Amino acid sequence: MVNMELSEVSKVYQLDGVEVRALNKVSLKINKGDFVSIVGPSGSGKSTLMHILGLLDKPTSGKVRLEGKDIFFDNDRRLAELRNQKIGFVFQSFNLLPRTSALANVELPLVYAGLSLKERLLRAKEVLAAVNLEERLNHFPNQLSGGEKQRVAIARALVNNPSIILADEPTGNLDSNSGKEILQIFKKLHQKGHTVVLVTHDLEIARTAKRMIKVKDGEIV
Repeated sequence: MVNMELSEVSKVYQLDGVEVRALNKVSLKINKGDFVSIVGPSGSGKSTLMHILGLLDKPTSGKVRLEGKDIFFDNDRRLAELRNQKIGFVFQSFNLLPRTSALANVELPLVYAGLSLKERLLRAKEVLAAVNLEERLNHFPNQLSGGEKQRVAIARALVNNPSIILADEPTGNLDSNSGKEILQIFKKLHQKGHTVVLVTHDLEIARTAKRMIKVKDGEIV
């Protein structure tokens, strides 16, 4: 079953009157349960590709389908709903709220989803336990190591049971040991049936995935 599909997607930016083609007619299928890495050097177009996969950026041309349905980028409210319901994001910089506990950070997407407080707390505790942070529920980000912060971010990405998890350079701010721990978590998530897309410039990290997609000059090579 195809989870997400891009057909002939291009993205063109205008910078100081100059046309910059970040993506050029990219076609890509990500199947349910895939573990895919997208690898390429800085400026290759991989971040633009991730933003379009995450419904964060609008393609200049081409089609994007999520679970077989066309995505229309002219309805911001609907896009926000789809991101909240269908896509879990993990970023290099963690993007945690600094004055909020690990539990509250993970619970936040469920607030927007309209779940009751009881349901939110139960689900947030479950996913934090899944990343071995049940002893850190009430710790704030400044009380956590880099690896623990990223595990909180992964738990937050999982809490809505998304169709796809997008991880952008998730080990970029971590030491090598913490980075290996985070990659093991993604492997385990894949083994449990989650669809994972890992964006990185590091070929060694990219090889962690079951399928590797190389991007260069806005094209899949």
